[in-house]
Amino acid sequence: MTYIHDTIEQLQQTSPAQTEFYQAVEDVLESLEPILEQHPKYREQAIIARLVEPERQIMFRVPWLDDNGQVQVNKGYRIEFNSALGPYKGGLRFHPSVNGSIIKFLGFEQIFKNALTGLPIGGGKGGANFDPKGKSEAEIMRFCQSFMSELFRHIGPTTDVPAGDIGVGTRELGFLFGQYKRLANSFDGVLTGKGLAWGGSFVRKEATGFGCVYFANYMMADRDEELEGKCCAVSGSGNVAIYTMEKLYELGAKPVTCSDSSGTIYHQAGIDLDLVKRLKEQQHERLEKYLETHSEAEYTPRKDYPENGHQVWRYKVDLAFPCATQNEVTREDIECLLENGCLGIVEGANMPLTEAAFDAVQQSSIAYGPGKASNAGGVATSQLEMAQNASMQRWTFEQVDERLKQVMKNIYKDISRTAEQYGKPRNLVLGANIAGFKRVADAMLEQGLV
Repeated sequence: MTYIHDTIEQLQQTSPAQTEFYQAVEDVLESLEPILEQHPKYREQAIIARLVEPERQIMFRVPWLDDNGQVQVNKGYRIEFNSALGPYKGGLRFHPSVNGSIIKFLGFEQIFKNALTGLPIGGGKGGANFDPKGKSEAEIMRFCQSFMSELFRHIGPTTDVPAGDIGVGTRELGFLFGQYKRLANSFDGVLTGKGLAWGGSFVRKEATGFGCVYFANYMMADRDEELEGKCCAVSGSGNVAIYTMEKLYELGAKPVTCSDSSGTIYHQAGIDLDLVKRLKEQQHERLEKYLETHSEAEYTPRKDYPENGHQVWRYKVDLAFPCATQNEVTREDIECLLENGCLGIVEGANMPLTEAAFDAVQQSSIAYGPGKASNAGGVATSQLEMAQNASMQRWTFEQVDERLKQVMKNIYKDISRTAEQYGKPRNLVLGANIAGFKRVADAMLEQGLV
């Protein structure tokens, strides 16, 4: 497909050394050939060339003082990718791995994910190569205040509404919002994922994990399977992983693994979720501490992982939920999951499969929920938080959860119907990419050459 080759080649010239971004673009473009053939207007109006270039890229330095009085400097980013459907919407990630390529891949994915929700939100992403781990609360506060001192001039409740992501939880959002309010002299719904006492929404913390499991439930039902009784592997132990596990238990399934950057826990009886929450949300400890309470569980440190793979995918399970980070699942991991009879993979993280792993999944008959659809519950609930802020209302937990469930059901039905329409029933990757693309592309055409 020459347009894919030409697009990637052009990006390599204009955006050099951004491999994650190229990977995300290629994954989407490979699915779009049917709609581009059927509707020449998208080619004629250069929609692809316009989509892969952000409307605005903001990079800035973030100077801050550590507890020893030493000046530290990090790099901050905000990519405002596409506003055809509404204000830019996407999280802020604080992690040492953050760079221009990762932020761009996340922002590009966010365009289509947000479009699939059916809600009026565009796509963006941001963050910094700052690691909150090992920092004091005072250092995190000083960093967040410095970061927002630049970012505040680029965001607004109808312009760009960031949220949290890896390394940015309620604590960080609180410091960011406090500094925004101070600088803008306005109490706006300019960040989502806020604390409940100051404009936050019920279910926002749980939404990505809950939505991921709702999606898995619909996907299994479509294959005449039940989620209840299924044994599940989950990677990660952050927000997405924790609330994926919580909803799995609620719907009668059993998560048996979780992981962090140091190693993997396998607990055949089922992960002790209360303990994981205590270790990760309150004590900020490594999962190795899990063994102090459950000596019967198995812990594998990262140094003992299998070559070319992750220990979390090496157990016999019915469903796999990658909920940690990008490119965490290798081709060898997929081969192990298939050999062990895994029925489906549902992505809680963004682009967790390497290119080789993705190819292996596409060549198999395993059920596969791509992240831009299956983990869209977080951003959907962010928009629900925006709606509550705008109307100065507070919906109940049950009201928000029911709306989230309906959004995930609509996403599943929409992408399934699109896949069938283009002759690829159950190919949810193609369905998600085409459905999201069409919604954004049509809006871009109607708004003219901007």
